[in-house]
Amino acid sequence: MTRVLVGILITAIGFWVVWKSEKVFRFFGRSAWAEKYLRYEGGSHLFYKLIGIAIIFLGLFVISNIWADIMTGIAGIFVQ
Repeated sequence: MTRVLVGILITAIGFWVVWKSEKVFRFFGRSAWAEKYLRYEGGSHLFYKLIGIAIIFLGLFVISNIWADIMTGIAGIFVQ
Protein backbone atom coordinates (compact mmCIF):
# COMPACT_ATOMS: atom_id res chain seq x y z
CA MET A 1 0.00 0.00 0.00
CA THR A 2 2.87 2.36 0.78
CA ARG A 3 4.32 1.75 -2.69
CA VAL A 4 1.07 2.89 -4.29
CA LEU A 5 0.88 6.06 -2.20
CA VAL A 6 4.51 6.94 -2.95
CA GLY A 7 3.90 6.28 -6.65
CA ILE A 8 0.83 8.52 -6.66
CA LEU A 9 2.84 11.27 -4.94
CA ILE A 10 5.65 10.98 -7.50
CA THR A 11 3.15 11.01 -10.37
CA ALA A 12 1.44 14.10 -8.91
CA ILE A 13 4.78 15.90 -8.66
CA GLY A 14 5.52 15.07 -12.30
CA PHE A 15 2.08 16.30 -13.33
CA TRP A 16 2.68 19.55 -11.44
CA VAL A 17 6.05 20.05 -13.17
CA VAL A 18 4.40 19.64 -16.59
CA TRP A 19 1.40 21.77 -15.67
CA LYS A 20 3.35 24.59 -14.04
CA SER A 21 6.49 24.46 -16.18
CA GLU A 22 6.62 28.26 -16.28
CA LYS A 23 6.96 28.40 -12.48
CA VAL A 24 9.64 25.70 -12.61
CA PHE A 25 11.40 27.69 -15.35
CA ARG A 26 11.31 30.86 -13.28
CA PHE A 27 12.68 29.00 -10.24
CA PHE A 28 15.53 27.15 -11.98
CA GLY A 29 16.13 29.46 -14.94
CA ARG A 30 17.40 28.65 -18.41
CA SER A 31 19.28 25.47 -19.12
CA ALA A 32 22.16 26.17 -21.50
CA TRP A 33 22.25 22.51 -22.53
CA ALA A 34 18.53 22.49 -23.37
CA GLU A 35 18.71 25.73 -25.31
CA LYS A 36 21.65 24.45 -27.35
CA TYR A 37 20.65 20.86 -28.07
CA LEU A 38 16.86 20.88 -28.20
CA ARG A 39 17.01 23.46 -31.02
CA TYR A 40 13.68 24.89 -30.13
CA GLU A 41 12.86 28.44 -29.08
CA GLY A 42 12.25 28.07 -25.38
CA GLY A 43 14.12 24.78 -25.18
CA SER A 44 14.29 25.05 -21.42
CA HIS A 45 10.50 24.96 -21.17
CA LEU A 46 10.44 21.81 -23.29
CA PHE A 47 13.24 20.34 -21.18
CA TYR A 48 11.32 20.89 -17.94
CA LYS A 49 8.18 19.37 -19.46
CA LEU A 50 10.16 16.32 -20.57
CA ILE A 51 11.56 15.96 -17.07
CA GLY A 52 8.00 16.16 -15.70
CA ILE A 53 6.86 13.43 -18.10
CA ALA A 54 9.80 11.26 -17.03
CA ILE A 55 8.80 11.79 -13.38
CA ILE A 56 5.22 10.75 -14.23
CA PHE A 57 6.51 7.53 -15.81
CA LEU A 58 8.70 6.91 -12.78
CA GLY A 59 5.66 7.26 -10.52
CA LEU A 60 3.69 4.84 -12.68
CA PHE A 61 6.59 2.40 -12.56
CA VAL A 62 6.58 2.60 -8.76
CA ILE A 63 2.80 2.06 -8.59
CA SER A 64 2.91 -1.00 -10.85
CA ASN A 65 6.10 -2.36 -9.20
CA ILE A 66 7.93 -2.37 -12.52
CA TRP A 67 10.52 -0.16 -10.81
CA ALA A 68 11.85 -3.15 -8.85
CA ASP A 69 12.23 -5.18 -12.06
CA ILE A 70 14.05 -2.33 -13.79
CA MET A 71 16.44 -1.87 -10.88
CA THR A 72 17.06 -5.63 -10.71
CA GLY A 73 17.87 -5.68 -14.40
CA ILE A 74 20.26 -2.75 -14.11
CA ALA A 75 21.96 -4.32 -11.06
CA GLY A 76 22.26 -7.60 -12.98
CA ILE A 77 24.38 -5.85 -15.61
CA PHE A 78 26.96 -4.80 -13.01
CA VAL A 79 26.81 -7.84 -10.71
CA GLN A 80 27.33 -11.24 -12.25
